[in-house]
Amino acid sequence: MNNADRLRTWAPELLGAFLAAVALGTVTTARAQSFPNPYRNVDGWAKLPNGRVIGAVGDIDVDPDGVHVWAVIRCDAGPDRFGWECLDSKLDVVVRFDADGNTVKTFGGGEFIWPHGIDVDADGNVWVADAVSAERATDGKRGHQVIKFSPEGKVLMRLGTPGVPGNDATHFNAPSDVVVAANGDIFVADGHGDTTNNRVVKFAKDGKFVKAWGRTGYGPGEFRTLHAIAIDARGRVFVADRSNNRIQIFDQDGNHLATWTQFGKPSGISFDERGRIYVADSESDNVQNPGWEMGIRIGDAATGWVSEFILYPWGDPRDPAGNGAEFAAADRAGNIYAGEPRPRKLTKYVRVRP
Repeated sequence: MNNADRLRTWAPELLGAFLAAVALGTVTTARAQSFPNPYRNVDGWAKLPNGRVIGAVGDIDVDPDGVHVWAVIRCDAGPDRFGWECLDSKLDVVVRFDADGNTVKTFGGGEFIWPHGIDVDADGNVWVADAVSAERATDGKRGHQVIKFSPEGKVLMRLGTPGVPGNDATHFNAPSDVVVAANGDIFVADGHGDTTNNRVVKFAKDGKFVKAWGRTGYGPGEFRTLHAIAIDARGRVFVADRSNNRIQIFDQDGNHLATWTQFGKPSGISFDERGRIYVADSESDNVQNPGWEMGIRIGDAATGWVSEFILYPWGDPRDPAGNGAEFAAADRAGNIYAGEPRPRKLTKYVRVRP
């Protein structure tokens, strides 16, 4: 009997109470590694032009057409430069792929030091964050900002002060991700690290600062490493509070709605048109999140019920460096695309079972 069948055997009042508790974050579902994996991976899907080697993947999103895939591909630099791969490179970091993995558009060269986080809004505009931290190498002209591009790569807007970290309406400190709401409001996950900012910053469609919420800590509305941010079909704001091993959910005014721990140690969050949530866990190990395994957990966005799990087969629970998929997104056909920064891979997963 699968989970859906089990739920159908419950009395309606018991089922309603359980789902309400899950949605409020007072109940969490079982560890997802016990669930089936209906996907298989496609080797060598992503192909860059002119023999370019795939660098670390800094995030993935699917185009509004539901077919093309956008990715942040960091510059080709060795592991000793992780965190500032594009300091001395002008390689394009924003890449658009067709369904067969062929590159059809690139731009963004010279704009970033450590591009991290991407969102493609309803109009096809591409938003990318630069999460280089104050402790890492910088040229004083890039980093600590979010840039909006047209689909053709023209810079349309900049948020934050390039090269200058801060904690006010015009500064970020290592922003890790960005998402645009249906009405055009902009939400930035500001803080890729326990010692950087740990807040969500909201802007109006025109880039005017609206408000910010959050600080470093362990309680509701407090964060330690905001690694990703996403908005579901109901308009709720989901934050991957990675170092706290949880997802926090808010309304768009910053009111805390729920805390979910059933998706492991979240690095990336995305949703599809069928109401599913995809959470990439690249760092569960014997030190940071004992008893959990690295992989992609898939569930119901409304209730938080986890139903499927793609195990990362090369994950080593003795290694706390993080070596699985940090980001995942699904296209209209149900295929999943996963970005892996340290193995430097962009993997496609095709659904092979209903």
